[in-house]
Amino acid sequence: MHRLLKLHYGKVNLTPGHTPIRKQIDAYFEGDLKAITRIPVQTAGTKFQREVWKALITIEPGQTRTYGQIAATIERPKAVRAVGAANGANPVGIVVPCHRVIGADGSLTGYGGGMERKKWLLAHELKASTSNRP
Repeated sequence: MHRLLKLHYGKVNLTPGHTPIRKQIDAYFEGDLKAITRIPVQTAGTKFQREVWKALITIEPGQTRTYGQIAATIERPKAVRAVGAANGANPVGIVVPCHRVIGADGSLTGYGGGMERKKWLLAHELKASTSNRP
């Protein structure tokens, strides 16, 4: 995360603490999956990257989309590989949920935080989204 933030925003000092964003992240991990949608997101990056990241935000917790589906969503159906590259360059994972993107065959594909973390995040969201239904 530090590497991607530096790439997009220059030198960044992160100070651990109890900020409003931290409260939303904590709420997400406690099962309030919509908490991260209340975090304002303003990313740098290219116009194309921002289009992809905006599409990622629309994927509901507990759901997944393929790179091809994201490419179609942004009306660039042939840009599947570019979508993958933009997904991998996402500087604010979880908040912009790049972990919800999977391969065309339904398999879990690369994740900057590691495959075990991606698998855990998807399982967390599926469990929380099904336990919060009436």
